Amino acid sequence: MDFKELLFGVSLESVSGSTSVPIASVTTDSRTVSTNTLFIAIRGLRHDGHEHIDDAVKKGAIAIICEYFPEKQTDLVTYVQVPSSRRAYSIVSSNFHDRPSEKLKLVGVTGTNGKTSIVQLLFDTFQHLGHSVGKLSTIGNAINQQNYPATHTTPDPMETNAFLAKILGAGVSHCFMEVSSHGIDQCRIDGLQFAGGIFTNLTHDHLDYHNTFENYRDTKKRFFDSLPASAFSISNKDDRNGEFMLQNCDAKKHFYGLKNTADFKAKILEHDFSGMQLRINDKEIWTSLIGDFNASNMLAVYACTDLLNVDSEQALSTLSAIEPVLGRFNVVSTQNIIAIIDYAHTPDALDHVLKTINKIRTGNELLITVVGCGGERDKAKRPVMGKIASILSDKVIFTSDNPRNEDPDQIIEEIESGVPAEYFKKYLSISNRAQAIKTACQLAHSGDIILVAGKGHETYQEIKGERTDFDDVKELKKQLQTKN
Repeated sequence: MDFKELLFGVSLESVSGSTSVPIASVTTDSRTVSTNTLFIAIRGLRHDGHEHIDDAVKKGAIAIICEYFPEKQTDLVTYVQVPSSRRAYSIVSSNFHDRPSEKLKLVGVTGTNGKTSIVQLLFDTFQHLGHSVGKLSTIGNAINQQNYPATHTTPDPMETNAFLAKILGAGVSHCFMEVSSHGIDQCRIDGLQFAGGIFTNLTHDHLDYHNTFENYRDTKKRFFDSLPASAFSISNKDDRNGEFMLQNCDAKKHFYGLKNTADFKAKILEHDFSGMQLRINDKEIWTSLIGDFNASNMLAVYACTDLLNVDSEQALSTLSAIEPVLGRFNVVSTQNIIAIIDYAHTPDALDHVLKTINKIRTGNELLITVVGCGGERDKAKRPVMGKIASILSDKVIFTSDNPRNEDPDQIIEEIESGVPAEYFKKYLSISNRAQAIKTACQLAHSGDIILVAGKGHETYQEIKGERTDFDDVKELKKQLQTKN
């Protein structure tokens, strides 16, 4: 592929040097440069790729994309100055793989909570309907039955486009992907053409990165602002930012909701710990998913199937057969104790899960919650999580949840600071997560409920830069099975 093809669509401010040699590879890491490479200098949070331009040229780079020119330039190298190297990298990545997103029905899902569930439900639904399907998700990427590990919620642009090209080669017609606020802000989705976009909700999260809620909200909105008129947009009418998200959206606008007037409506008719009876647009289905948040997710999925021209009867029949998403309100019943694993790691998600449990329970049993907060992430949510857990549970055990390089005891102290004085006697703190789960199981009696929140599908603990095996589901089952 020659240089002109790669740069199609990139707004150039100036170009120096010239080359007619085809580009063999593209990289942003000077360590991986080889002959006939295009090197893109990106300014990161800790490092500036512009400092490595000379090294890239010495290793064989024949073209450089940068936001400012280096002091020394080589005549045999083409230097291209652009306003945003990140955006240029995304567009180059798409062009390098022959713009695969344009040949697919690619649907992006964004919001604070529900992204993973909706992407997985869409993936499962379209597979059940007989389509060849791909997904890019927090819990893993996939092409039909073939799974691939995921490194980020929204991957690097070259990785994303390489995967989209791969699924095209496998005959995939539809692909569903999570679109994170980090991915939007870092231009990882620029250069992709979406057939549709879905907004779930917006609550407190990632303020360690975005600094303010307004910045976080406006970043999410940029995804919908970028959708073409040929696409569709689906937004949650029950969320206070649902209409705001689509204000400047050129795509066709649609809304879903459980509480407010919307194009796609649903109501929970019955629910227990085995599932719920839903009415979706005047048609009833039973699903093994549980809770208002899952009813909302199911509705978003149904709306998407409708806009992708799936027969409504087929869609509803398929949705009723779909299994719960890994790590999302998964119920494990052992020793007559109901144990629930959920990924809830934000205040809003924890609030929803606990309120769902409290709606279903009789009130004659104990609700014991095990929860923590991740290290090196938004610290402001820690006391809020402590407050929610202590108010909505009968007993709470605060513990570790990927402390990373932070002191786990310090994180727990910050969680404890949010507990109202009248609930001090409700909680205890055990930094060792295995011991915390074991204690919850020892405290529980027949009929009681245990919620282990925060990690869901994750099967590791990240402590001081190292990941060690740890699976909430396995640990919970082991402790319940050995309970005296």
